[in-house]
Amino acid sequence: MQFWFARGSEVSIREQLVTQVVLGILSDDLAPGQRLPSTRDLARRFQVHPNTISAGYRELERERWVEFRRGSGVFVRASKPEISPSPALAMDQMIARLFRSARQLGVTLPVLRSRLQQWLELQPPDHFLLIEPDEELRRILAAEIARAASFPVESCGLQDCPAMPEGGIPVVLPNRAAAVQKLLPAGAELLTLQVRSVPASLAGYLPAPSAALVGVASRWPEFLKLARAVLNAVGFHPDSLIFRDAREPHWQRGLKQTTAVICDLLAAAELPRECRAIPFPLVSESSILELRRYEEFLRQPVELS
Repeated sequence: MQFWFARGSEVSIREQLVTQVVLGILSDDLAPGQRLPSTRDLARRFQVHPNTISAGYRELERERWVEFRRGSGVFVRASKPEISPSPALAMDQMIARLFRSARQLGVTLPVLRSRLQQWLELQPPDHFLLIEPDEELRRILAAEIARAASFPVESCGLQDCPAMPEGGIPVVLPNRAAAVQKLLPAGAELLTLQVRSVPASLAGYLPAPSAALVGVASRWPEFLKLARAVLNAVGFHPDSLIFRDAREPHWQRGLKQTTAVICDLLAAAELPRECRAIPFPLVSESSILELRRYEEFLRQPVELS
């Protein structure tokens, strides 16, 4: 295992040594029973005082990461100590894996540092960019995301998708992911929204009431098509369903006489007050939670312990 030590850092050389050995053991760069470089060897190689190296090794021994063998040196213990991984340790493990992968690829430390600096200087994302070619579906999804998240939401079609979304977090439905990924830079992150389960969402309204007159309203034609198929399949009689395309004029006509209106989020806002709206969200709850976690990751300060 290769060691690095930064002079003039806020982190002492001893702590740098201890951290690198611990991460080397956790990531299996250092195998059980492996002999570590001697105190004299590390001190001479990195021009540091032997007492600094010795103090680091003694700390590792106290914490049961290594053991001293008289006349032989310092060795990695056969078993790792029982520890509760902290956020700081988990992050250090990820960084250790990054450095190991870089070494395996033959990437030098200056090149790795330069690349990391480029990533750190990128503008942090400050909005969601919904990419969807169907304009009506795009409007509905954008409204759902805006209602659930605090980040601003911008949207575009495939033809308008920027090659490098400046400050935007690309968001798509699963059936668009492959096409959109080709438009983005290699390795760019893409959030994929999962669609809500229709049967699970309607479970509270089943079995279908025999005498109920139910309306279905949406600006998205596919919503009306899917609703017709699903509601018929779960027991609603075709004659008990009224379908309205919310793009047409006077589409609200006749809906006041219904027991309830199943609709998308945008259509719900345009229904008469007398109507009982049952907005059907298209985006799954798990995807909404993922969007919120992403926001928290970008906005909240990280406290390491």
